[in-house]
Amino acid sequence: MPEVAKILQDLDCGSRLSVDDAVRLHEHAATEDLRERADKKRQSVADPLVVTYLVDRNVNYTNVCITDCKFCEFYRRPGHDESYVLTKSSLSQKIQETCDLGGTRILLQGGHNPDLGLDYYVDLLQFIKSEFPTIELNSFSPSEIDHIATKEGMEIEAVLRTLQRAGMDGLPGGGGEILQDEIRHQVSPKKQKTADWIHCMRIAQKLGMVTSASQVIGFGESAWHRFESLREIRDLQDESVAAHGNGFLSFVMWPLQYESRFGFVFGEKKGMELGATREQYLRHIALARLFLDNVPNVGASWPTMGPEIAQEALAYGANDFGSTMLEENVVSSAGSTYSCMTEDRIRSFIESAGFKAQKRDSNYRPLAAGKAS
Repeated sequence: MPEVAKILQDLDCGSRLSVDDAVRLHEHAATEDLRERADKKRQSVADPLVVTYLVDRNVNYTNVCITDCKFCEFYRRPGHDESYVLTKSSLSQKIQETCDLGGTRILLQGGHNPDLGLDYYVDLLQFIKSEFPTIELNSFSPSEIDHIATKEGMEIEAVLRTLQRAGMDGLPGGGGEILQDEIRHQVSPKKQKTADWIHCMRIAQKLGMVTSASQVIGFGESAWHRFESLREIRDLQDESVAAHGNGFLSFVMWPLQYESRFGFVFGEKKGMELGATREQYLRHIALARLFLDNVPNVGASWPTMGPEIAQEALAYGANDFGSTMLEENVVSSAGSTYSCMTEDRIRSFIESAGFKAQKRDSNYRPLAAGKAS
């Protein structure tokens, strides 16, 4: 199509994609054209020869939540027989195992637990930092921060400052899914809206925290919804980098996992196409790399797509293979069958794709491979 050719030509000349142009490419561009340009963009903003990875663990400190997201199979309502809050002993064991394997970060995430106040979170962070002073704590999510602030009657900034003083190093981009309220209302009506997610990230970046952005596709949303969601991320990145030089270090995208309840009660009953195929995933990661021209790192999602497709994504704009994820409970609860990987196995996938594997920390600083000293 002449229109698509013009958009691609403008991209080659350095133009920024509009939402409408991204939708046109999504619908009509050849996959190879997207791959070539995404790979070229990746090489211009990241080391062309290197793919990074992280050794860490997802620790879900609680599975109690009152938000009732329709796609989540992990949470349990208060009082459920399977609900839990991890003990400090259990936390210590999990973190020590991570450190023993050379892990440098804990991704500390849970639900909107009505029984846990700010004092709990401060104590949790202080305990971990006292026991493991060098571990990076990328903790919670914007929606969890919003829940704490609402429960305590506090401003978001006051909550984040308090948690930062207690040992919180970064705020991951969980709960972003699709940053369009029309879709959020359909699948997670009790969760914070787009403006609140953005506001929380804006404050975290102002405070100098490590932040990341994420997107989940395949809720039955349109391409327009997807790229409007990415525009929210791109606009905040422009704003934060200009204001204080600190923005999203990375972006990762994955398809909805929905094998049980969500697929039945929401998608199938409405005749919607859920999740994404291999080609849909690779096309969208290429388009995300092109659209998010101000976010330096794009991650491949092996926990949802499998390591072979994640390896392919390294040719579609991704420059990071993600983490070993020594523990993962959320997407696996929804049907993903891919479990944690060893550091050696991640390095093998990266190297067999023709890249040098580089272990990193949350700030993308290089680290020596293997167990920490």
